[in-house]
Amino acid sequence: MRSISKPAIRRNWFILTSLVSRDFKLKYRRSALGALWSVLNPLLMMCVLSAVFSTFFRFDIENFPLYLILGTTLFSLMSDSTSTAMMSIVDSSSLIKKIRIEKILFPMEKVIFQLVNYCLSLIAVAAVMAFFHIVPTANIFFLPLLLLYVLLFSAGLGLLLSALVVFFRDIAHLWSVVITAWTYATPLFYPVSIIPDWMEPVMQLNPMYHYITYLRQIALWGQTPTLMENFICLGMGLAILIIGYLAFRKLEKKFILYV
Repeated sequence: MRSISKPAIRRNWFILTSLVSRDFKLKYRRSALGALWSVLNPLLMMCVLSAVFSTFFRFDIENFPLYLILGTTLFSLMSDSTSTAMMSIVDSSSLIKKIRIEKILFPMEKVIFQLVNYCLSLIAVAAVMAFFHIVPTANIFFLPLLLLYVLLFSAGLGLLLSALVVFFRDIAHLWSVVITAWTYATPLFYPVSIIPDWMEPVMQLNPMYHYITYLRQIALWGQTPTLMENFICLGMGLAILIIGYLAFRKLEKKFILYV
């Protein structure tokens, strides 16, 4: 790990917050509703998917719209974080070539920005909970812990992808296919009970399955996550973060030659 002085920490924090603020302004520039779209988007998507899956597939899931919005919003946090972080170094090539700056700030900023967006989308989740008269229990206080797990996982994956895509641009196209497959391999729209027995061990290796199940436990089912489930979620997040960080630090010196 690199030792960083206090002035450098303050400088990096200023750059990080400035980049988040810039992205936030760019995302909602010339939009009449602005940040309200962070609330409306998950609600509208929930309505569409609820209509489709309730009508054609008829899954017997209690409070299905809430089940759906909890899964899709958390999965979107990961997919949007990793997809934007992946291109952060390439997209910032002109800035990287001009000034001396910690390159790791660019992918980390994208992850933090998506976390801010996710926090806004929780307003939509709260509205759906109120509509179905679901009162959150004390277990909802596990939410910041869950977001930490997802943040670690998304940051690690984002760092790894952002480093690799500098040298292999095809990864950007491949990742969209991976995200699509990952979406259907995770029980976002369907109940876990329909998964065949032979698929259950594979599902246990899916980090997003654990994170989404954790969220549904604390927000929908009023259950307390076990210590083992917390260890699994934390372990997966830390493992990917360490891999991503080490890969990024090893490759970042060559970025200037390829961006």
